[in-house]
Amino acid sequence: MRKYLNTIDWGRYLLLFIAVLPLFIFRDFTRNNELRYLSIADEAIREGHVFTFYNHGAAYADKPPLYLWLVMLGRMIFGTNTAGLMTFMSLFSVVPALVILWIMNRWVRPFVASVAARRAGQLMLYTSVYFIGSAVVLRMDMLMCLFIVLALHTFWRIYSGASDRENHLLRDKILFPVWVFLAVFTKGPVGILVPLVTVIVFLILKRDWRRIGTYWGWRTWGILLFLCALWFGAVYAEGGSAYLDNLLVKQTAGRAVDAFHHKAPFWYYGVSIWYSLAPWSLLVIGVLVWGLWNRRRMVTTDLERIFLVAALSTFAVLSMVSSKIQIYLLPAFPFFVYIAVLWIAKAGERRWMKWLVGVPAGVLVLTLPGLFVAARYIDFPLLDSMFVPVAATLASLLAVGCIVWLWRGRLNTAITTLAGGLLATVFTVSFAVPQFNGHIGMGDVCGAAKAVGDAAGIGCYYTYDIDRAENIDVYLGRGSRKLTAAELDSVQRGIVITFKERIGPDSALTRAFAGQEVHRVGDYAFGVIHKNDER
Repeated sequence: MRKYLNTIDWGRYLLLFIAVLPLFIFRDFTRNNELRYLSIADEAIREGHVFTFYNHGAAYADKPPLYLWLVMLGRMIFGTNTAGLMTFMSLFSVVPALVILWIMNRWVRPFVASVAARRAGQLMLYTSVYFIGSAVVLRMDMLMCLFIVLALHTFWRIYSGASDRENHLLRDKILFPVWVFLAVFTKGPVGILVPLVTVIVFLILKRDWRRIGTYWGWRTWGILLFLCALWFGAVYAEGGSAYLDNLLVKQTAGRAVDAFHHKAPFWYYGVSIWYSLAPWSLLVIGVLVWGLWNRRRMVTTDLERIFLVAALSTFAVLSMVSSKIQIYLLPAFPFFVYIAVLWIAKAGERRWMKWLVGVPAGVLVLTLPGLFVAARYIDFPLLDSMFVPVAATLASLLAVGCIVWLWRGRLNTAITTLAGGLLATVFTVSFAVPQFNGHIGMGDVCGAAKAVGDAAGIGCYYTYDIDRAENIDVYLGRGSRKLTAAELDSVQRGIVITFKERIGPDSALTRAFAGQEVHRVGDYAFGVIHKNDER
C-alpha cells in the first residue's frame, strides 16, 4: 500500500512538471534578464572567465557565479539550439520548485495527517502567482529558495533530534553551512540572512538563546568562511581588487542601504504580497492573522513557531533592505503557505475560510468573458490562437467546480480543483506561445533581420530606444550598436531594430526610415537602410 501511495506521490510531481513543460519548449528568452544572462555566459566562454563576469566589457558583479555556470554549461551543450537551451535552463527553476514542495510535504507530514490537506498545500504554493512565475522564468531565485529551505529543514532536523535518531548528526551539521553557502553562491547575501535571522529569532523566542552557538558556532562559520575565502580568492586572482570591491561592497551594502536598482519603500511587500500569493493570499493571510490573534491556542508546537518565524522575520528583514521586487520575497512563500496548512489542519475547516477561497474563485469564473472584453481594448493579439479561449474556458469551468465543492463543504477538494484549473490553463495556453513570441522576446525579429541582412549582404546592426538590446548578439552572432536620435541620420547602410510603436511618433526614426524597407515583427520593427546605395 505504501509503495502504491509513493507511486501516486511521484506521479503528482511528474504532472506538475508536465503542466509547465510546453512553456519551456515554445517560448522565447525575455529581453531584460534571460537574454542578458545568455550574453554574459557567451562572453565568459569566449574570454575564458570563470569567477568574474562581464556584459559587453562592463563588469557584471550583480550575481554570484553558480547560476551563470549553469547557463555556460547549457550553452556549451546546446550551442545555438535555443529551444534545447531554454528547456535545459528551465530545469533549474522548475525542479527546485518541485523539490521544495517535496520537502515541505515531508516536513509537515507528522503534523498534518490528511493526504488531501497536504496535497492542497502543495498546489496552493505551486500555483501562487510569484512561486509558479519563479518556476517558469530563467532566474536564480528559485534555486536560492531551495537551498534556504534545505538549510532550515536541516536545522530543524538537528534541533528536533531527528538527525541524532537517524545517526546523521555530523552529516547534517556539515550540510547546514553548505546549504547556506550554496544559497549565497546562487544569489547573494539573502542566502545567509534568512537562515541566520530565522534560527536566532526562533531560539530567542524559545528562551534557548544560549544554543545559538550550537548552530552558528565555529563549525558553521568555519565552513562558510573557508568556502567564501576560496570564492573571493578566485575572484581576486581573476578580476583584481576592483571587481572584488564591486562584488562585496557595491552589490551588497549598496543594494541594502541605498539601492541603485529596484529601490522601494519599507511597506512595499505589505502591498505586493496580496498579489504575489494570489489566488491564495486571502486564505493564507486570513488564516495567519486569525492564528496570531488566537496564538495561545494555535502556536503550540515548535514546527508552527519556526514556520511563523521564517515567514515573518524574512518579511520584516527584506522590508528593511532598500532594493525590493516581488520575487525577492520568494524564500518566505513556502512558510506563509504552510503555516496556513498547519493551522487549517489543527483548527478544522471554517466557513470564513471557504469564503476566502470562494472570492478569488468567483473572479476566475469571469476569465472567459473577461478575455473577450479585454481583446477589444488591449493592443495584443489575444484571440489569434484557439488555445487562448480554450485555456480561458478551462479556468472558468474549474473555478465553477471549486465553488461547487465549497458549497458542499469540501475545502481541500475545492483548493485542488481551482489549482488544477490554473495548471490546466497554463498548460493549454503554452501551445499559443509560439504565436506570441514576437511580443515576448527578440528572437523572431532578430531572426528575420538576420535573414534579410544575410540576403542583402548587410552585416551592421543597430538598435534604437530598446533597453538592454545590446544582448541580441546572442541571436545575431555579432554585436550591435545602440543609436541615439542624433545618430540615426548618420547610418548609411545597416539594419536598425526598434519598437514598431516608435515609427510615426518619433520624428528622427520616421525620417531615417523614410523611403527604406521596413519590416514589422511582433512588438518590433526593423528598417533596412541603403542610403546612397545602388540596388
